[in-house]
Amino acid sequence: MLKKLILFIVTSTFLLQCGFAPLHSKKEIVMENFTLRNVELLGDKTTNNYIKINFSKFKNTDAERIFDIRGETVFYKDVLSKDKSANVTDYKLSVNSILKIFLNNNLVKEIKITEEKNMNNMDDKFEEQKYEKTIKKIFASSISKKVITELSLINDN
Repeated sequence: MLKKLILFIVTSTFLLQCGFAPLHSKKEIVMENFTLRNVELLGDKTTNNYIKINFSKFKNTDAERIFDIRGETVFYKDVLSKDKSANVTDYKLSVNSILKIFLNNNLVKEIKITEEKNMNNMDDKFEEQKYEKTIKKIFASSISKKVITELSLINDN
């Protein structure tokens, strides 16, 4: 019993002291040397609003590099399968984003991002819409993280 207790304490001490920190925590946001001045997105309003909210964390007035982002996001809800009575049973939700990154009004990079998820049809349409909105939020978060990673890799040479 004493061996198990000591093993538990030692293991938990090592696991709790591993130094894990989120990739884009608030401490790192201050350390970033870029800012997003203008974000102009066309297409699906819900997804675009979530992307803009995620980008709003990267407003740094002391930044050396100032980026503008223009692009379009298109949301698709396609039928994957139907049952014998032609009722939809599964959907495929996907978002295609084409984002252009500008530095000092010069096109630096064009990023194409596609996110997909399969979803079962629900009897309660309100719950289905809520779930679809949650999926859009997850898509937007993933797209934002990928764009921020690309921005941090762009050097101003």
